[in-house]
Amino acid sequence: MTAIPTLFKEVWLLKPIQHTDLRGSFMESFNQNNFEDATGKQIQFCQDNQTFSKKGVLRGLHYQLPPFSQSKLVGVLQGKVLDVVVDIRKGSPTFGQHFTQELSAENQLQLFIPKGFAHGYITLTETSLFTYKVDQYYHPESEGSIAPNDPTLAIDWQLPQEEWIQSEKDTKHPFLVEAPLFDYKDNLYA
Repeated sequence: MTAIPTLFKEVWLLKPIQHTDLRGSFMESFNQNNFEDATGKQIQFCQDNQTFSKKGVLRGLHYQLPPFSQSKLVGVLQGKVLDVVVDIRKGSPTFGQHFTQELSAENQLQLFIPKGFAHGYITLTETSLFTYKVDQYYHPESEGSIAPNDPTLAIDWQLPQEEWIQSEKDTKHPFLVEAPLFDYKDNLYA
């Protein structure tokens, strides 16, 4: 597994080693020891999730607040998505900045998103099968969100907003200035 730095020193792109021959291919999509060696992070994931989406489905920007905040390891098994990570730690030197990366079945890249970052993605192909590991169970009362069309974030989602398909809940997210956030100093809800 190769770890590739991103805009945020806490967020890593990961490239598992793929072995191919005349039969096809094999790779370890996750290995705890390799993950820890590549990122320097000791994380115990507790749940794996998958979402199947049509083209234009935009999920996010989501996060959970302490003490139920989540770190995620995300990837794509089918299709292609634009994955977006936003620093929501008040006081961070990169607060309000975002990082985008196409994740696809072809490039086999994974993205590690630690606590303190909002996350979302949009499906760019006819369908996508998105997978992610989390290190904390979903806790509805700790859910936070930011509107993906927040003008201060200026995220290029690669598809026009009129083509977005969102849940009703996702269309009602607040802008960053109104959202509950993390405190960079002590990583507590602020």
